[in-house]
Amino acid sequence: MTERLVEARMDFGLDETQEALRELAAGLLAKEASQERLEAHERGGAPYDPGLWQALRAAGLTAICVPESAGGAGLGPVEMAVVLREAGARAAPGPLAATLVSTLAASRYGNPDQQRRLTGAAVSTVAIREPGRALADPPATTAERKTDGWVLTGRKCGVAYPEGDLLVTADEGLFLIRAPGDAATAGATAPASVSEGEADAVVAVSEFASTGEAVATVTFDAAPAERVAGPEAVAGMRLLHTVAVAAQASGVLAGALRLTVDHVRNRRQFGRALAEFQAVTTQVADVYITARALDVALWSGAWRLAEGLPAEEDVALAGYHTTEAARALYTCQHLHGGLGLDVTYPLHRYFAHAKHLAHLLGGADAQLDLIGALA
Repeated sequence: MTERLVEARMDFGLDETQEALRELAAGLLAKEASQERLEAHERGGAPYDPGLWQALRAAGLTAICVPESAGGAGLGPVEMAVVLREAGARAAPGPLAATLVSTLAASRYGNPDQQRRLTGAAVSTVAIREPGRALADPPATTAERKTDGWVLTGRKCGVAYPEGDLLVTADEGLFLIRAPGDAATAGATAPASVSEGEADAVVAVSEFASTGEAVATVTFDAAPAERVAGPEAVAGMRLLHTVAVAAQASGVLAGALRLTVDHVRNRRQFGRALAEFQAVTTQVADVYITARALDVALWSGAWRLAEGLPAEEDVALAGYHTTEAARALYTCQHLHGGLGLDVTYPLHRYFAHAKHLAHLLGGADAQLDLIGALA
């Protein structure tokens, strides 16, 4: 391991494949997640724009982390972060992050059948967080071996887009609960199609995040599941999830900063552009520093995961700076004055996404506790 660490050289620059992937994602999102399209989607009240999802799928962006043997591109954490950062820069809601994390986890830990199941052609997601527990705590959800397979009992919260296949962390490892219509889920009901109080093996109480996206609290009551991997995969799943959240946060902060810089350059007060006031430029600089700190931790963590190196500390720092990105959005909002509170102005979308992403990681205190435990 020491030789591996000495020989490895971190490069924050994107290689040719990653840059092409970034350009593809940026170009597609500029068209399919334009301001007009996002506003139309918000008026419609749907959890996500199906047209955007279909465009991402047609471009192969939902399958970049699927193994080549299962029809995907066979890419890893860095490429996942590249695509999700572009999605964050548009503050585009949708199941892209949940699908990329679940397909990458299946690629790393699953068997060929499970990898062929989670191909990015349909929405899939992960169930990691539990009520009253930090993200890094061992799962309280229990897995029990029966004569005909495994069953899960427990509760997960903040499960995004729970209409498809679910990858669930439990005390005995990582498990797959298939979407309805499969023999593997006989006796279980798909989370998206059940209501509170039904006596099913899987029950979800639907809710909406501040971004308008669908999330749910999912209860498993002896729910039939397939084992994907043992307990060693639980920490790896958490790291992939945190990198995905941090990548989106990096894009969100970059998009909000771009809006803010344009505003202070063009907005005039007392006959001068706001950007000419030292107090304003200092605050913009603070936001920029926050963005750079997040980027350094994000790319370091993603790169180390891709290289098979210890990544816990780097990813924990990325998680902490994700919560700081949410705080920086208050500065962006303040620099916009009253316009920052206008829901017809795009900054509100970035603000909602930043708060939601910080919430997914449990907030700053939870990340600081994790960093302290790793020190």
